[in-house]
Amino acid sequence: MARKSSKKDINEMPEKNSLKGQSSGLPPAPPTLQDINDTLETNFMPYAMSIIVSRAIPEIDGFKPSHRKLLYTMYKMGLLKGNRTKSSNVVGQTMKLNPHGDMAIYETMVRLARGNGSLLHPYVDSKGNFGKQYSRDMQYAAPRYTEVRLEKLCEELFDGLDKNAVDFVDNYDGTMKEPVLLPASYPSILVNNNQGIAAGMASNICSFNIREVCEATIAYMKDPSADILEIMPAPDFPGGGIILYDEAAMRSIYESGRGPVRIRSKYYADKSNNLIEVTQIPYTTTAEAIIDEITELVKSGKVKEINDVRDETDLDGLKICIECKRGTDLDALMTKLFRFTRLEDTFSCNFNVLINGYPRVLGVQQLLAEWIVWRRACQKRELVFELDRKKDKLHLLDGLAKILLDIDKAIAIIRNTELEEDVVPNLMKGFDIDSVQAEYVAEIKLRNINREYILKRTADREDLIKEIKDLEDTIKSPARIDARIIKTLENVSKKYGQDRRSELLKAEEAATFSDQNMIEDYRLKLFLSDHGYIKKIALTSLRNAGDLKIKEDDTIVMELEGTNKSEILFFSDKANCYKMRAHELPDTKPSEYGGYLPNILQMEEGEKIVFMHITDDYKGNVLFAFENGKISKIPMSAYETKQNRKKLIHAYSDLSPVVSIHYITEDVTMAAFSNLRKAIVFDTSLIPLKTTRSSQGVQVLTSKRGSIMNEVKHLEDTGFTDPEYYRVRRIPAIGYYLKEDTIEDRQITLGDL
Repeated sequence: MARKSSKKDINEMPEKNSLKGQSSGLPPAPPTLQDINDTLETNFMPYAMSIIVSRAIPEIDGFKPSHRKLLYTMYKMGLLKGNRTKSSNVVGQTMKLNPHGDMAIYETMVRLARGNGSLLHPYVDSKGNFGKQYSRDMQYAAPRYTEVRLEKLCEELFDGLDKNAVDFVDNYDGTMKEPVLLPASYPSILVNNNQGIAAGMASNICSFNIREVCEATIAYMKDPSADILEIMPAPDFPGGGIILYDEAAMRSIYESGRGPVRIRSKYYADKSNNLIEVTQIPYTTTAEAIIDEITELVKSGKVKEINDVRDETDLDGLKICIECKRGTDLDALMTKLFRFTRLEDTFSCNFNVLINGYPRVLGVQQLLAEWIVWRRACQKRELVFELDRKKDKLHLLDGLAKILLDIDKAIAIIRNTELEEDVVPNLMKGFDIDSVQAEYVAEIKLRNINREYILKRTADREDLIKEIKDLEDTIKSPARIDARIIKTLENVSKKYGQDRRSELLKAEEAATFSDQNMIEDYRLKLFLSDHGYIKKIALTSLRNAGDLKIKEDDTIVMELEGTNKSEILFFSDKANCYKMRAHELPDTKPSEYGGYLPNILQMEEGEKIVFMHITDDYKGNVLFAFENGKISKIPMSAYETKQNRKKLIHAYSDLSPVVSIHYITEDVTMAAFSNLRKAIVFDTSLIPLKTTRSSQGVQVLTSKRGSIMNEVKHLEDTGFTDPEYYRVRRIPAIGYYLKEDTIEDRQITLGDL
């Protein structure tokens, strides 16, 4: 009954509450509002700080917590010496310090292992399949199949760990102690790559050659103004490759801690077999990604020289084989592949490091300075630890010295003591020594109470006094502490130093690919019509072509010859200059009208092209003749722009309408005509060169009775039989009336004029 009543009450309570809420007629309570600042401070900030400080960003010893916990566990397991053990064993032991899961720990181990090749100076000596850093698809074996131990280099990481060089803290459950940092005796922060992504910040530290790092650190300790770049010129990556070296950019990275490093693959060109073998690739990519990119280029038709690409990586190392078509310029092809694939890639440096618990982005020299400060503190702690031990030992020997003054008395005290626990107190009372000294004396064996033992202990005491004095002097002397650090760095450099893997190539000396190389080059001819239509026809197509098709009331006003890589300049009657490259115009068949320039160039309403020029080098000059009788001479280089601009305004003076435009490579003889049927023949050397495009020029033909200059021609186009009659030596000139006997085919010529 009680059980039934209880069940009924439980079922009825929500119904009563529900009915009560409905019958009250009150609206539901609004949700509680919380300030976004309070939410971020309470929920997000602790999480962000946790992953920044305790997970993602490396500290001054060069390690993130996951690395440090793993290496320390292996050290405690005795794997610095002896045989390898199964990786699964190490993973299990590491979980006592790092409870994030076995696979996360194993992945950390894989990256630290020699077999994976991620680090320039590995910390784990591995056996088995650990995958490869340069391969996306080559996966590592399970931890039960692989074996590991610590590399010899790790001796430098743990040296001083047992001498109180660093602080220890409790692990996550308080059952063990672990070091806050590892007392690395060299700047490991710069020796190996380290990448981490936290909340709102990241770290990406590249590796440097250990020998260069040690030498640079020594040089900086001896002279803080030393140029680190001269000793340690650039990073050194595990996969080798070629660093495109730019001293100014590298110096910026060294100073700011941020910037890109360009890395190019290393290859061998087998010209006899039309084969390219890529043996080293940038650290930032994989062989499979590169092969995919090359395959896509071939499929899209951007690269037509390749027959096949294969991944021939084996136990000897990385190899990507590119089989090319016969006659291919292999080096030029690689230059193109560097441009469009990750055969050339960039490592983005971001030297973000935790310094005393705070993230800071530091340059190389600043990192070395922080490491030196930290290393000095470690050394001082080691020296203090050794000093305390020696003082403790001296304290024992001082007690022994008092006993040795009357050894018979000591024997008598021990012999006459009835209880064992009274031996130490009686010795303390008899010789005025403390309990530690008395305990030490009481433990001396009877066989050691001889002359030789006494002499040795006396000598030990004298040596200890000297050593203590030396240690105290060292602790007080920063120079002596630095000397110890320098000596250790020299030993590390000598013992573990190796040649650079990444070669250096000056960026300006590296062959680069230009977009122009993608453009098919051939000779062509441009035709401009009076109505604004333009035809681009290859010379090979023009040879067998018939008449060019144009509209009935249209005529060809200009034709020029050039190449498909040339630039075309179009001058309009509104003082604008439109620029485009010849390859941007579609090829035109002779039977087609061609492209309509106002649409192609997006010209203004009513604007008309009056002159066209095609160039490769922007050499020569342009003559602009105006109705007011002036002519300006502007260098063609004034229209060359680095920004690839499509339109230049004020391309020439607009104070008077332009009547003629001519391109000349050197000074020539020309003729100018007015509407009064007057003409002059002059040399263009009389017109000064102006660098300002909008220059009005100089007066050439003087206006008379409101006359205007209506045409300027090359002398050979005038039909003059006696040009000397019209020649002037100075400008401006009023000109000479045209005489019929000085003009060939005078009816046509005079009618035209």
